[in-house]
Amino acid sequence: MSKMHVDQDLIRDLAALLNETDLTEIEVADGDRKIKISRKGTPVALAAAPAAIVPAPAAIAVPAADASHKNTVKSPMVGTLYLSSEPGADAFIKLGDTVTEGQTLFIVEAMKVMNQIPAPKSGKITAILVNDGQPVEFDEPLVVLE
Repeated sequence: MSKMHVDQDLIRDLAALLNETDLTEIEVADGDRKIKISRKGTPVALAAAPAAIVPAPAAIAVPAADASHKNTVKSPMVGTLYLSSEPGADAFIKLGDTVTEGQTLFIVEAMKVMNQIPAPKSGKITAILVNDGQPVEFDEPLVVLE
């Protein structure tokens, strides 16, 4: 039986990501090897945002059925979601916008890398299910694209 090599830097990075995003669990798979990092305890309340930051627009409330709608675009990764390319900039999308396939909908920051989330198809934005700066989980519904 061979000894399993554990990438300690990866574990440290994942643990830091848990702290940065207030998530309770992250699982990473590479072939048949999996690493699952979790923490127990009570979730920590987030501090109020500094006054210098422009308040984000509120997410559009939608019925729970819309979150599982077949046209829901879901997060491909765990991270922090941003509605615009930088603080104070216009959001990539607004409710009612028509987008084209490949157009950037959001950015998800994961492990200090900014990942653009493209529209999987062309259509109209009928619901935005997230807020700017919100931590998101893998496969979490982000937007409904009809």
